[in-house]
Amino acid sequence: MIIAMGVLPLLDVCAKYLAQSGIPILQIVWARMFFGAVFTLPFALREAGVRGLLPDRPGFHAARAAFLIGSTGFFFGAISFMPIADSLAIFFVQPLLITALSPLLLKEHVGPRRWAAVAIGFCGTLIIIRPGLQDFNPGMALAFASGTCMALYMLITRKLARDEAALMTTFHTSLLGAAMMSACLPFLWQAPDAPQWGLLLLLAGIAVFGHFLIARAYTMAEASLLAPLAYTEMVMATFAGWWFFGEMPDRWTFIGVAILIACAIYISIRERVRRVAVVKGFEQP
Repeated sequence: MIIAMGVLPLLDVCAKYLAQSGIPILQIVWARMFFGAVFTLPFALREAGVRGLLPDRPGFHAARAAFLIGSTGFFFGAISFMPIADSLAIFFVQPLLITALSPLLLKEHVGPRRWAAVAIGFCGTLIIIRPGLQDFNPGMALAFASGTCMALYMLITRKLARDEAALMTTFHTSLLGAAMMSACLPFLWQAPDAPQWGLLLLLAGIAVFGHFLIARAYTMAEASLLAPLAYTEMVMATFAGWWFFGEMPDRWTFIGVAILIACAIYISIRERVRRVAVVKGFEQP
């Protein structure tokens, strides 16, 4: 999960360059899905054969693909209005939503202390956005929508991870996502030049690698335990935004992110305590 969070901000760098060069955002999302399916096809064939290329539970995979498309599109839109690190800071509402929704959708236990951490973490999000204290930026709403879609994507990933290999989950999501986005392509296509094709391919490769690692991580641990590790992405995102675009978050963003990270670490610690308690025959909230 930590490795995935280290490479995924480079996907955002590629997307921002492409958007600045005039490639439509939905076309960038299509490339992420289409080339993702192409890159994973040989491995999927080796893993499951031709019959395994179609998912056993297409509804779950279609929903996962739809949420990933929404999250990707909203986030690419957000970074066209805001710095990458600022967009990601708001996007970080998703681990809190995962913790909040995992009891409802995955039947995983979340005690009152972790609920309190979720509430405090949401206050950290408000510090980052500062509603009423700064001019509204459409990127804020887009980043929040992206985080919400990603939370639902992660929860479905956890549900699928119980029965399916990470590689096949990655392939099926890319395949169905590419099919969905291809229907829109004739209405927005803009022919890329050679450097833009290179960035589109690189973007898809980074996305496939990162999301394969995420799916693999979810075969090994519960959603509420892995969710806090998503905050490690902020380190690479800040560096990438500064290195490639000269962007640096303000102090309030850092304060809000610090609160979010503190809450995430606490949630992770409480999860470890609960798991030990269950092994010993009693459970703490």
